Amino acid sequence: MSIFRRRPALRWLVPALVALLLAVAGSVVGVVTAVARDGLPQRSASRLLVDVQRARVDGLSGTIVQDAELGLPDLSALGGGGSSDLTSLVSGSHTLRLWYDGPDRVRLALLGTLGESDVVRRGADLWTWSSSTKSATHRSLPARTADAPHSLGEASPFTPQQAADAALRAISPSTSVRTDGTAVVAGRDAYELVLRPRQHASLVGSVRIAIDGDTHVPTRVQVYARGADRPAFEVGFTSFDPSRPDASVFRFNPPRGTKVTESTGPIGPGGLTGLTGPTGPRHALRAPGAGSSTRGSRPDAAPRVVGRGWTSVVVASVPPGASGASGPLASMLRVLPRVHGSWGSGRLLGGTLFSAVLTDDGRLAVGAVAPEALYAALGR
Repeated sequence: MSIFRRRPALRWLVPALVALLLAVAGSVVGVVTAVARDGLPQRSASRLLVDVQRARVDGLSGTIVQDAELGLPDLSALGGGGSSDLTSLVSGSHTLRLWYDGPDRVRLALLGTLGESDVVRRGADLWTWSSSTKSATHRSLPARTADAPHSLGEASPFTPQQAADAALRAISPSTSVRTDGTAVVAGRDAYELVLRPRQHASLVGSVRIAIDGDTHVPTRVQVYARGADRPAFEVGFTSFDPSRPDASVFRFNPPRGTKVTESTGPIGPGGLTGLTGPTGPRHALRAPGAGSSTRGSRPDAAPRVVGRGWTSVVVASVPPGASGASGPLASMLRVLPRVHGSWGSGRLLGGTLFSAVLTDDGRLAVGAVAPEALYAALGR
């Protein structure tokens, strides 16, 4: 079972991209051969990219540790479940357990100090459960089509696979890619692939991806801020078993006393769109359309992207009421500094890897850049 089956029309993309990179002068990929040690054969950066796309496993399970030091305020209280709530993943250290047996059998458990939150997919049934609130939500998902994505990264968005996919999609003339010997992740030998933005205005200094030497599945991703010697964000396996989990893992029965809600709407906090298809919260943000006023956006317009590569800024509009006095962001916004300029006024969230501005008129600008770049994008 390939965990990287793509839509048929896109299957040529990765090999073609690698061939192009190798053929064009000033190639993005520095074809530096990975040091062969600990029994691993040599691999070039371009070969590792192909290996990742062709990786095949029957299933896997393991423990994942995520550490995020993004310079953000503590957001764990926003979800109500403390360290075991999925919204808490944006900051601090967290431990998760993952079981994967194909795109229709996935279980992800976030283990907190006082509770646990689970996401379980088994066929068309999707369950989300929180032990702290004693509540569960059940959704019936539409059947997959023949050309639907079937990647591990899309199935479990908090794993190293998802983070690695996002980094690999960023490969362009604005990025250099090289290998950097090998590492040991979860007791297993792995290659290390390093992505480094060529655009110095980006807050991101480098992205290091560890690729398991046997399965070629990414097992750790580290993101460094520019000039930093320790990662601002890291997610990686501490235990890794590339075998098929027992089927009982994917059976979910709500514990006694659990309040069960049947839902057909999009999944909320946590970004679990990969488990549900294209109806998740990524479509909750809408941006001003071309030629429209920056203070009067159309509700059906797509996000507007200003710039390219690692310095691009996304400008969108938030749903009405989301940032109001009683909205879900209100408690966080009160601690953020106010900023203003020719573009208007709002609140600034400045992190080590990204900046975000939420304006008083409901626009959101986000990018891996300094705040000044966001102000310029909002003024366009």
